[in-house]
Amino acid sequence: MTVTPPRASGDSSGTPSERVVAPTGASGRAVAADGTRVSGVSRAASGGRDAASQGDRSRSHPSGVDLAVPPTRTDLAPAPAEAADLAPVSRGFLAKAALVTAVLTAAGALLGLVRDQALARLFGAGSETDAFLVAWTIPEFAATLLIEDGLAFALVPAFSLALARRAQGTPGDPVRALVAATLPKLSLAFVAVSAVIVGAAPYVVEALAPGLPDPALAVDCTRLTALCVLGFGLAGYCSAALRAHRRFLAPAAIYVAYNTGIITAMFVLGGHWGVRSAAAGVAIGGGLMVLIQLPPFVRQLCRKQVPQQAPQQFAQQEQEQEQEPRSAPSGERSVTAALVATVLLFALCRQSQTLIERFLASTLDAGAISHLNYAQKVAQIPMTLSMMLCTVTFPVVARALADGDIEKARTRVERDLALASCVLLLGAATVIACAPQIVGLLFQRGAFTAQDTAATAGVMRVYALGLLGQTLTGVLVRSYFSAARPSWYPVAAMATGIIATSWIGALTVGVWGVSGIAAANAAGITVTALVLLAGMGPRSVPIRKRRALHELSKPVRAAVVAGVAGTFVAGQVPSAVPGLAAGGATVAAVFVLLAWAMDAQGVVPALRSVRSVTRRLSHGR
Repeated sequence: MTVTPPRASGDSSGTPSERVVAPTGASGRAVAADGTRVSGVSRAASGGRDAASQGDRSRSHPSGVDLAVPPTRTDLAPAPAEAADLAPVSRGFLAKAALVTAVLTAAGALLGLVRDQALARLFGAGSETDAFLVAWTIPEFAATLLIEDGLAFALVPAFSLALARRAQGTPGDPVRALVAATLPKLSLAFVAVSAVIVGAAPYVVEALAPGLPDPALAVDCTRLTALCVLGFGLAGYCSAALRAHRRFLAPAAIYVAYNTGIITAMFVLGGHWGVRSAAAGVAIGGGLMVLIQLPPFVRQLCRKQVPQQAPQQFAQQEQEQEQEPRSAPSGERSVTAALVATVLLFALCRQSQTLIERFLASTLDAGAISHLNYAQKVAQIPMTLSMMLCTVTFPVVARALADGDIEKARTRVERDLALASCVLLLGAATVIACAPQIVGLLFQRGAFTAQDTAATAGVMRVYALGLLGQTLTGVLVRSYFSAARPSWYPVAAMATGIIATSWIGALTVGVWGVSGIAAANAAGITVTALVLLAGMGPRSVPIRKRRALHELSKPVRAAVVAGVAGTFVAGQVPSAVPGLAAGGATVAAVFVLLAWAMDAQGVVPALRSVRSVTRRLSHGR
């Protein structure tokens, strides 16, 4: 997505700074009342650069903990080629980018439903599908580690830092240097991991699902899906680079290409290969994810280099910086082993919830894994949509920290929490109210029976109870890694949630079956979200926790009332489509009215942004 850079005044509105800023001194740096230098002050009435470009090399947030940010240019006006990198993003730009991302992500999610429908229609919910879903663990892990969380938490801040250095006129091209230092090594690692999984497939299946009656089919599917590791890794790398460059169109379309590959493979090869065709489609889809991002990625790398500073100006800047603390990593060294280790371990711990589910469900009757899979896929759609804004704003937070603007980063994270929670809770209330109608409408055909519908709907309602924890975890963990620093606290928080999931699942699976497994998942991720929220401050962007919790309580109360009302209305209509329409409309109306009445901060700005984008699109037409 290519958007004309917005004006500087767009995103600076919001919560005022809590620090009193005195006029700038002779050095050109603003000084706070407590004597520390601040970055979020604009130059006087000139419409010039933000004073974040005048600050020192490292700045402190209100807790007193230093955040690593790049050195900044002190006296030089930005070159014309730098304007796109330096211009702050406005609300209009974020709304437009989030809308494009949401539309394409929704299209990918719909194709994911079509994929699951095709899987259910062609192969049902029996032992054959269970075998494929065990192999499906590989792409699920790879997507989390390499695209959605994982490497994105390391690479987006790293590219943001490189772009900040490019805008400052650092000699050479920091972006190309970062790519040259990281992409070849990561590519070799992706190939090696794929080869290891192919060779160790029998042991992987035995570890994932020891209760499978016939593991041979699962082994074949695992070897085919292992090939997606290379595709997902390269796709995740391109996505992180493009999002840091404020290009969102191609990264948002990757799941459209991915699911298209799987669906096509199932219908073309299904008659000969059976469920193995779906596994082959995973590998094909991974390649398509790379292909659609490769042209814009190459274009960004081939951009004309920013004009360099005059030698005497650069020498003067270097002399000034030598007198200041060197807390910022270089562009080439910003992706450290410790940073990659922390983000990958967090993503690995988060995705291990799926391992626990599959392990426990493999001891139940045939079809249990399938019911869990279908319920989880549908229930997580509201979470996926709620995270779209955070996907767009994560580079904004990382760039704000790279420029030393802590207040802007904090305000952005607080807004993301409010908006993402409102979107999620509206969707979760709809899922709980209309679960039988949704599952019946989507899956009940072919080999998927009414009994499968009832079992999946019951599990889906339990899953929905943990969606708020899922969303809060996704929003909060980004603030821990947005400064491109390794942090072990998110790993410890996620490990705490995994321990809770394991113990609760082991205790409840024998009594409640698949519903007990879903309840364990919901409880574990909620524990993780609470631990992450408790640790916000010195380790991350310092949000105001009490204010955030107070705002969060408003949509929670609205969602509870809306869910109850929607469940009652949907239950009065016997047919699936009218019941879903009536229940969904009731949930939406009750939720929006209550949230509006309580002045929930995630609802009012969202409606304003939608109206703004709609007016602009209408004016464009």
